Amino acid sequence: MSQYKFYIVAFFVLTSSILFSQNSVNQDVDIIKMRIQNYITQSGFETERGDYYNAKENLEKALTLAKQINDKKRQGSIYTKIAKVQFIVEEPENALVSLTKASELQRETNDYANLAITYNVRGILYTSKKEYQTALEYFNSAKSRFEEEGLERLISDVSLNEAKVYIQLKDYKTAKAMLEKTIILAKKYNQVGILSSAYISSGKVQQKLGNSNLALSLAKQGLELAERNNIPEYITDSYLTLSDIYQENEDYKLANEYLRKHISLSDSLLNIKRENLSPERKSQFINEYKDSEFKQMEVKLEEADASNNLTRITTILSIALITILSLLTLSLYKNNNIRLKTNNMLHKKNDELIIAKEKAELASKTKANFLSTVTHELRTPLYAVTGLTNMLLDEEPKPDQLPHLKSLKFSGDYLLTFINDILQINKIEANKVELDPEVFNLKKKVENVISALSNSASDNNTKLHYEYDDGLPTTFMADQLKISQILINLIGNAIKFTKDGDIWVRLKKLNQTKDNYTIRFEIEDNGIGITREKQEHMFESFSQGSIQINRKYGGTGLGLSIVKGLIDILKGKIYLKSELGKGSSFFFEIPMTFATEPVISEKPKTLNKLNALDLTNIKILVVEDNKINQMITRKILNKMNLYCDVVDNGEDAVERVKEEQYDIVLMDIHMPGISGLEATKIIRTFDKELTIFALTAVTIEDKMHEFDEAGFDDIISKPFKQEDFEKKLYNVLKKNKKSSTSI
Repeated sequence: MSQYKFYIVAFFVLTSSILFSQNSVNQDVDIIKMRIQNYITQSGFETERGDYYNAKENLEKALTLAKQINDKKRQGSIYTKIAKVQFIVEEPENALVSLTKASELQRETNDYANLAITYNVRGILYTSKKEYQTALEYFNSAKSRFEEEGLERLISDVSLNEAKVYIQLKDYKTAKAMLEKTIILAKKYNQVGILSSAYISSGKVQQKLGNSNLALSLAKQGLELAERNNIPEYITDSYLTLSDIYQENEDYKLANEYLRKHISLSDSLLNIKRENLSPERKSQFINEYKDSEFKQMEVKLEEADASNNLTRITTILSIALITILSLLTLSLYKNNNIRLKTNNMLHKKNDELIIAKEKAELASKTKANFLSTVTHELRTPLYAVTGLTNMLLDEEPKPDQLPHLKSLKFSGDYLLTFINDILQINKIEANKVELDPEVFNLKKKVENVISALSNSASDNNTKLHYEYDDGLPTTFMADQLKISQILINLIGNAIKFTKDGDIWVRLKKLNQTKDNYTIRFEIEDNGIGITREKQEHMFESFSQGSIQINRKYGGTGLGLSIVKGLIDILKGKIYLKSELGKGSSFFFEIPMTFATEPVISEKPKTLNKLNALDLTNIKILVVEDNKINQMITRKILNKMNLYCDVVDNGEDAVERVKEEQYDIVLMDIHMPGISGLEATKIIRTFDKELTIFALTAVTIEDKMHEFDEAGFDDIISKPFKQEDFEKKLYNVLKKNKKSSTSI
């Protein structure tokens, strides 16, 4: 029995020991984390006062402890901080190694916020190496990460660094825009140091852009903030900036005064930096100083011996001069040969570039001609498909035929939309899209778009919600057509991928300068969402979430590419935030100008009232070489109680117009013999009053000037909507009726 009790006691002792050991381990981990934080905090204080050697030492101690407890997230953050110190003490290669280790750990732990900070430091490092494009790529990656993580307050530092790169690249307009964004964010989050540097850099930019008074004002604001908050590096930068500005303004007294201040403070900062460098760097500075001192002593000895050795020195100098001249002659000869080879190589490369440019231009023209030809060849049979389908639908088809005809109509409409999307992409890429600003009511415009798409939303059992910022005016001057296209594409996309859900459309004022507003549009849904991997390619042509999504939901994958192109034309930006299974949010920001003038109300649409007109003596000539299209156009006109003659070439059209009096001519463009353009030009030589419509399948925007020069009154693009066709005919016939009555 005593042995049994012994085992029980032993069991309790062992259990207590294990529990105590576990508690001890947990306490040790917490204590180590506190020690890590203390080392990091101490390092921050030491960096601020310039004690870089001790700052780095404390960070390395913190890194050792983080490795001890296998805290990879802290390891990544510490490596980034070590890299900052290494960069300050002029160890760029070591800093690059530390940043690489930091990036690997941060990607492994999904620590995207600190990864963005690492990208920002990399950008600064590559800026110092004058590898500006690489630097900009890292800054852009940093901003994207901060935006994804919702860390807007950290974007200001990245924008400031970007602006400084654009200043080095002499792209002052881009730098100005980046600095304006930096100032807004720095003020919003009370970032005094960043605001001071942004003002100073803005002063540099404004001086380069020719705004001297504004440059002085901004630089002085930056100096005042730096002095008030005791930021020496920004104070010395502002001194140099002010000196440069006064120098360009020919105020040499103030320029010299600020330059002396800059040199004095820079020397002080350099001395502090040298005092706080690592022993290795300090010894390098000491050696450099001793070398300089030794050289000074040599000069003094030479001066002392000069009087006794004048002849010898003269001889030595003569020999040295002859040697130098010989070497210089040889160097010039070699440089001349190198220059000749370089010039030959440059000429060769220039010729290659010219050939490449010509090939690219030829390829672009070939592509444009190909698209124009394909468009015409596709639109012509489409006219037959849609025309015959509409006619069959109007002729009371059998119930079992109705679904097939509706499917045929849908396919024709889909194909036409696809063709139009391809043409729109082509025009955007060729920079042929022009802005057409006008005064309009933004609030009502968005309401109209939502109203037009409400039926599609109802089909998916989806609700549309509209929020318009109370502080945002309603009337603006902008290109309302392109804004409508963007909204239709984005809201239409949201409807397509959201079933039994909600879609929110929000308009907010982002910032304002007098009458110039930057407006943020948000389209949010709780639909299927987009994977992170696919989000990077969503704005490329023919890009969709996946092949399965394309098969299930349809679409060409061109909508978002068109949206991106239009937003770029409007000088805006677009962002995407999405999570698979939870929905997507598209944000785009565009500049718009507030309009004080009242919006001109649109005239009510004129309803087609052909039946109210006397059509007895109305004669129409249809010029069309395609037999099927002849039949379709004739049937459409007959259905409207209009009589028409048909000819299939331009020569016959000219002869018919000479022989008979027609009210309207519907002229095709591409025909055998003379084209519709040439036929119209000939008709205009003897009849300038006849109404001639271009009934064509060509791309109207590309040929508009040719139609105007030929003398067409209007253009009807094939395949056309019957109601639009009827409206144009009605307007012309009504006008002709009034003219004949007044006579």
